[in-house]
Amino acid sequence: MFHSNFTQVGHSISIWLTVTLAVWRYIAVAHPQHNREWCSMQRTICVILTGYLVCPLICIPVYFSFDITPKVGLVDDAGEFSKSNDSSTPVHNATLYYVSLSELSQANNNLLYDVNFWIYSVVIKIIPCIALTILSLRLVCALMDAKKRRQKLTSSSSRKSVKNLDKERQTDRTTRMLLAVLLLFLITEFPQGILGLLSAVLNKQFFNECYISLGEVMDILALFNSAINFILYCAMSRQFRTTFSILFRPSWMPVPQVEANGHNGHTTTQVTQV
Repeated sequence: MFHSNFTQVGHSISIWLTVTLAVWRYIAVAHPQHNREWCSMQRTICVILTGYLVCPLICIPVYFSFDITPKVGLVDDAGEFSKSNDSSTPVHNATLYYVSLSELSQANNNLLYDVNFWIYSVVIKIIPCIALTILSLRLVCALMDAKKRRQKLTSSSSRKSVKNLDKERQTDRTTRMLLAVLLLFLITEFPQGILGLLSAVLNKQFFNECYISLGEVMDILALFNSAINFILYCAMSRQFRTTFSILFRPSWMPVPQVEANGHNGHTTTQVTQV
């Protein structure tokens, strides 16, 4: 029970931070003149703390929708309720506990059940998916427009400078990374939102027959997304690798001069130039 609730809250916070990062990236690219003001360190800390405070409150219906239900019966050696009438099979009386829908969620015409799945599907899943899709697509368009402007400025010269070539490669890497992150996020989260929405609309029969059966598949997708995202950022983002190295480098290991210089005073702009 604790694992179920704690995982839901932690995953909701992760989604909130993912969407926040997309908003920060879009502001840095589309409105660079306001970047330092709108995305200051103080506001960033406030947004992160807001996510850690609001997400547990949004998940309150989840806490009361499920409960631990005891069931007493004859249990075989495998720990399952015996369905056989064969007297030769050794069985014994035992109490097994299951996580199932609570009595509160089934009262008042399943009001809490419906509220839980509407919040889960729409607020926690579908809205972040739509927001991240719009932000990522607009960010990709802004990066492509910037690339086209650089190409027009350098079209008059016969040879492109090394700096311009490096910026174009950075833009291409950023575009590919954003599309990969968006695709992974949608593959993982959008089906869960649709299944949750159908559970709210079609009620308990769909939840028992379809949603529960696909629960392990959705868990695997969530784990896959978390693991691949970290590898993706490390492989495609130089700034991510540099910051990660500085944060987690042992104290006895010297910091290369290039990393130290690349990190000081340019964190805000370099986030968009991975």
